Order: sequence, then structure tokens, then C-alpha cells
Amino acid sequence: MATDIKAPQFPESIEDGTIATWHKAPGDYVEQDDLLVDIETDKVVLEVVAPTAGVLSQFNKNEGDTVISLEVLATLEAGASKTSVTASKSNSNEAKAAASVSEDKNAASSTEDNSKTIGPAVRKLLEAKGVSADQIKGSGTQGRITKEDVEAFVVPGAPAVKDKAAPIATAHREEKRVPMTRLRARVAERLMEAKNSTAMLTTFNEVNMQPVMSLRTKYKDAFEKRYSVKLGFMSFFVRAVAEALKQFPEVNASIDGKDIVYHGYCDIGVAVSSPRGLVVPILRDTEHKGFADIESEIVGYGQKAKDGKLSIEEMTGGTFTISNGGIFGSLMSTPILNPPQTAILGMHKIQERPMAVNGQVVILPMMYLALSYDHRMVDGKEAVQFLVAIKDMIEDPARLLLLV
Repeated sequence: MATDIKAPQFPESIEDGTIATWHKAPGDYVEQDDLLVDIETDKVVLEVVAPTAGVLSQFNKNEGDTVISLEVLATLEAGASKTSVTASKSNSNEAKAAASVSEDKNAASSTEDNSKTIGPAVRKLLEAKGVSADQIKGSGTQGRITKEDVEAFVVPGAPAVKDKAAPIATAHREEKRVPMTRLRARVAERLMEAKNSTAMLTTFNEVNMQPVMSLRTKYKDAFEKRYSVKLGFMSFFVRAVAEALKQFPEVNASIDGKDIVYHGYCDIGVAVSSPRGLVVPILRDTEHKGFADIESEIVGYGQKAKDGKLSIEEMTGGTFTISNGGIFGSLMSTPILNPPQTAILGMHKIQERPMAVNGQVVILPMMYLALSYDHRMVDGKEAVQFLVAIKDMIEDPARLLLLV
């Protein structure tokens, strides 16, 4: 009985997808729930598995082809046994092996025949003169070509070509052209959209990370023992951003046509680098979550991004974004907005620097913070105050508990 293998039903926000990788070939036997094909969309990679055991008999789509929702990708013949498929492949492989042996024998025979008519010295002379052996009739035993035959064939006084056995060394210059993935192409479109359709401006500040680092060192073991997750820096910034967004609602808003949409919740996207490109999973309702919940979600999203398992729902929405370029060593950068959001916070590398404290020079672990915002929606005053509010909460973490 034939069963159609179909593409999944895409959400309304996704029109189509591209066949990224076929994990099976026509004629392969598959078990139920075996991974058959990856479909890459603008946001995520969707996996299609076998609905039942059987043999793949026909492919309707190849890698690189575009597919729409519920389109038939292949045909599966249910009921075929794995033993019969294995036996068929074994017979095919034996036939190929026999043909290969026959070809090798013929090639060896041909080589032997050539060696009888052309000796090593003659072959070298032919290469030096730039002459093919097929052009010369041998006068030696059994038609063997001699050096005299080559000299007689070549026009007297003709220049000899350079010995091909000693080519001139040249630098190896290689180019590789591959199609851009849909995810990478969509990221590129959104970045250009943000640049061309917003009045983006960036303000900078710096924050002393020593209070957070000391607090983390003091409680990290107890925190991990209780919640089975490590205490990182991201949870401090997520909590600080959530509180700052409540103080400055215009930073948590978005523009929809000629309307301003104020969001009464703080859904914060965390930019994560994955093998397929930049993805931004969403931490929802962060204003109601504690440090342990935030850290657990971040760890889970990071693993899903690495494995390509993030769902469309997990990356849809978001009212604000945090990008941490510091994990890659970035000391300062200008993050680009994630439309239709109004602002994005850029974190950077923690670097020890000499700072003036109460008239004394002190070495402190400092981090540059960057806030890019849409000036159509947020004025410079609110943007600076928002960033200062985050700085104050990070430098005095007690504010995150007392909300002062």
C-alpha cells in the first residue's frame, strides 16, 4: 500500500519552505518515525518523519526545491520487508562489483598493450616533443615505437615543449559557491529592513560588573544545588531589563502603521548563534519570572538552537531583545533593531580597566552596554534613562529585589 509523505502544515507566517537535506534515498527501507527530510523555512528547520515502516519508492522533490504546506514529497510503500530490500541491494552491489572487476581487467590489459608499443624513454620523448603516440607508426618489433620513429616524425628544428613532468609551482586559489540558506537570507532581509525603515540611534554606557560577579561567586554553588542550573550573568540582565521596561513603557512598545502599540508584558528575546544562523527565542512574561526560571529557559533554548530543534512558536513575538556579543570577545558594537521592536540591548566582553573611584584609581571588571533604539518612538532622554536604570540595577543587585 502506497503512503504519501507530505510537508507539514506551515503556520500563517510562513508561505513555503526549501528541501534542505534528504536523510534517505529511493529504495531505502525505513522504520516508523525515522527522520526522512529536513525542510528549511524562514525561521526554523522542520523535520519530516516516516508515518509507518516501508520502502521509499519515489521522490517528488529534490534538495533545494521549494515546497508548500502539505505538498507530497515522496511515496512510501508500506509493508515491504527489510530483508527483501537488503537482499535486492546485495545483488545489485555484487553485480556492480563484478562489472568493476571486469573493467579493471580490461584497463590492465589495455595498459599492457600500450607498454608493449611505447617504452618509458619513448613516452618521455613524446611528452617533450608534444606528440601523441597515435600519430606515429612504430617500426619496431610488434609495432613498437622507437625514439628514431619519434625523431623522424617531428619536423627538424621544431622547438621541444617543456617537460610536463616538472610543472611550474603555482599558488592554490580555491573558490566555493553555495546557495544562501533561507534562514540566512531572511536574517539579511530583516537587517536591511531595520536599517532602511527605522530611525535607529545607539547610546552607550559602562557598568561595573564586580557586584554581580561577587554575588554570583558567593551563591553559585547553593543556587545550582537547589535549582540544578548554573547562575549566569544573563538572568541578572534579563531581570534588570524587565524592571526597566516597566519604568519606560515606550521602550517596550512597537509601531504598527500610524499606531503605537504598548505591550503590558515583557517578552524578551535572547539572540543565540546557531549553526544555521542567528535565532532569537523568546523568554515570555519575564516580569513574573525568577532567576532560576530564566536560566533554565536560556539553557534549554541554547541546546535547541544547537540541535536545530527550536519551534516557530518559540521564536515568534517578543517586545525587546538582548544580544550578548561578549561571549565571542566583542568589546563594543552597535546592535541592530529586531523589527517591529523599538529597542535592543547589546552586552559585551567584561574587561578589567583602571577606573577612578572616590579619587583613587581602581582596577574593575567593566562592561560596555549599547542600547539601539528607534528614534521615531523613543526620545534620547528616555533611551539614556532606560540604560542608566539597567546600569544602576546591575551595579547594585539589591535593587532587583527591593525594586527601588
